[in-house]
Amino acid sequence: MRELLQRMARAGRPALHSLTPQQARAFYEAAGGVLELPPPAVARVQTLSIPARDGAQLLAELIDLSPLRAGDRRPVLLFLHGGGYVVGSVRTHAALCRHLAAAADCAVLSLDYRLAPEHRFPTAVNDAFDALAWLYGAAAGLGLDPMRIAVGGDSAGGTLAAVTALQARDAGWPLALQLLFYPGCGAWPDTASHQRYGRGFLLETKTLQWFFRHYIDDRQREDWRFAPLRAPDFSGVAPAWLGLAECDPLVDEGVALADALRLAGVAVELNIYRGVTHEFVRMSRVLASARQALADAAAALRRAFALGVV
Repeated sequence: MRELLQRMARAGRPALHSLTPQQARAFYEAAGGVLELPPPAVARVQTLSIPARDGAQLLAELIDLSPLRAGDRRPVLLFLHGGGYVVGSVRTHAALCRHLAAAADCAVLSLDYRLAPEHRFPTAVNDAFDALAWLYGAAAGLGLDPMRIAVGGDSAGGTLAAVTALQARDAGWPLALQLLFYPGCGAWPDTASHQRYGRGFLLETKTLQWFFRHYIDDRQREDWRFAPLRAPDFSGVAPAWLGLAECDPLVDEGVALADALRLAGVAVELNIYRGVTHEFVRMSRVLASARQALADAAAALRRAFALGVV
């Protein structure tokens, strides 16, 4: 990991907070997949259009290693990509979603929720929930099992997944699992890990603040839909698997979320991968920890879907 950070520094990798949102998106798209293992072949890739509550149509991609057969009821993970609510897409996370689909033997529905600053808080939150609502209704027609749905994501997508799991509980919708890679959970960058890892460890505090300025007004940051640690009650929410990076400004927030869930009686599996930074799970070509995290996440999905562990 240290060598990788040094190589990035020598290459003059720009800080996202030094770019415009449009420039940052282009850079993030170009860099997506460079450090990942080649994705496995899949039998089904289906582009879908999901209606949002305001009439917008959201792009989504359904990925499955198994071809669609009559009578199928495949388990499915609704995946929400990271990128600070400003960058990222179905394309940037295509390899990650394919690796999860292959290792967990499930379908993955990857959502292109709308990004800031064009669409500020709570648009991304609403899009994620609307996609889950749509999935419950459309699952059977797509060969998916509405009783075996998980929600997951990385970084900002992990935050959205945690919030969506709380909303699903309130709606009375069962979820098999919430799969959270290094989610942001707090309202402000005020933890010890923000101080320790907020500079020089890939995700900079300045970049976080740049993301959030584009996404949300400061007066809204105490809203639990932005900062799930502010949620009033975690009881009854879906079981959680958390994969955190030790050298990440967000690691303390992830641990705090795991603690809050456990105190509410929710089953939690917490994994902290040592010596790696934010975004590490998308570096499987160069980091053994990324490959291990993918295997651990897939095993958690298989258990949640009652498929067994390989």
